[in-house]
Amino acid sequence: MGNLIQLLPDHIANQIAAGEVIQRPASAVKELLENATDAGATQIQLIVSEGGKSLIQVIDNGKGMSETDARMAFERHATSKIRQIDDLFRINTMGFRGEALASIAAVAQVELKTRREEDELGTRLEIENSKIIVQEPCACAVGTQISMKNLFFSVPARRNFLKNNAVEMRHIIDEFMRVALAFPGLAFSLTSNGQEVFHLEPGSHKQRIIQLLGNAYQTKLVSVNEETDYMNIKGLVGKPETARKTRGDQYFFVNNRFIKSAYLNHAVNTAFDNLLPKDSFPTYILYIELDSAQVDINVHPTKQEIKFEDEKIVYAFVQAAVKHALAQFSVAPSLDFSLNAGIQQLDARIQ
Repeated sequence: MGNLIQLLPDHIANQIAAGEVIQRPASAVKELLENATDAGATQIQLIVSEGGKSLIQVIDNGKGMSETDARMAFERHATSKIRQIDDLFRINTMGFRGEALASIAAVAQVELKTRREEDELGTRLEIENSKIIVQEPCACAVGTQISMKNLFFSVPARRNFLKNNAVEMRHIIDEFMRVALAFPGLAFSLTSNGQEVFHLEPGSHKQRIIQLLGNAYQTKLVSVNEETDYMNIKGLVGKPETARKTRGDQYFFVNNRFIKSAYLNHAVNTAFDNLLPKDSFPTYILYIELDSAQVDINVHPTKQEIKFEDEKIVYAFVQAAVKHALAQFSVAPSLDFSLNAGIQQLDARIQ
């Protein structure tokens, strides 16, 4: 019997790793948009064709990359974020630029054009099956454009699992909305099959929410805004009449990162106690800020689930802040409810 254990060739290992990060076109959209926000862009364009299957392109006016960085970004385990293990627990930016790009380059044909302000010429790379097949200087605008063509062309079995274009497009719009809501101060546009779907000017959180959810919400949202030494929360919750029979517009952001949390969702639902009919879901877009050392974002490959150092405090704070907002706008009976007493006790426990 010969030896049975063999090392996987790099491009296969990359394709397997890519499966964790890039499950469908929308996963690539999320990674590329987050990279653009990390690069300090103020304008970000997303262009897709056929639900992202034939093309996903992101164009940003951020700081761009040097020739060496452009090559390095596609290496496995390349990252601009982490120098030592402790850094994993203090990540305030979004994408791991390298991890995501290595994964994308393993499952699509990628073209990158990038230029820094101080460079006269930019760099153009073409990558296929994780291999750089073209590298040349090019004239291009400051910033980075990445085009990703024919997703999963090298893994036909995965391509067959993709849904029809309309379904994949719906997922792409979801990811686009999450990043656009997280960064209302940046301009975003989304074009699909040559048609502009969204054109978002920079503005306040409320303006961005109305731009995305529609003018009907203009008078139907109440502001949430509470600050303590431990954490801040701001955002908007829908008045009871905006509640839906399905989980529609419910967004939590922690330090600008979209997250899913059944636990915090429960906190909001209980704040609406007795205000909503059974089986209906409130609308909310809430932004929580707290020290990144209090949060572990590395519990899931897509970073959509996180762990809080002290979940109970966060739960109580979210619930109290939403109740307070509803009471202030006389949507809910104010009862003898005092936010501050409850939160001060919480603060005392943290010291």
